[in-house]
Amino acid sequence: MKFNIRVATIGDSKFIRESQLAMAFETEKLRLDPALLQKGVDAVLENPLKGHYYIAVDPSGAPVACLFAMPEWSDWRNATVLWIHSLYVVPSARKHGVFKQMYAHLKSMVESSDDYRGLRLFVDKRNEPAKLAYLRVGMSADHYELFEWLK
Repeated sequence: MKFNIRVATIGDSKFIRESQLAMAFETEKLRLDPALLQKGVDAVLENPLKGHYYIAVDPSGAPVACLFAMPEWSDWRNATVLWIHSLYVVPSARKHGVFKQMYAHLKSMVESSDDYRGLRLFVDKRNEPAKLAYLRVGMSADHYELFEWLK
């Protein structure tokens, strides 16, 4: 199935919020504060310097997936690396190549730009289906482990 991949608009705000609520619960059993999440989603949609949400739309025009691509400056590369965050595919669209097409879209952007050098993401180490999907598109977990501190 072919999906249209596009930059999200303010009209996608509710879909993105609902996707993030579902993703947080499915992957980590977290119940996010919907009002706080909505403010975070809107902050991205209103300020492109924070990054962009991308939406995958099925042939009928319905949104079926979203992800947030956040820029990170790399002094080592003198260019930007895009971090993929907040990826969610609605259950009915899974196993139809949605992520593969979204990833290919971002990878093509990187390959055709002197401003970008790569794509990165992190994944909950217990999320085996996601890790397999990332390996299938050619990503690797060879280089880094993520350490964090969150308030």
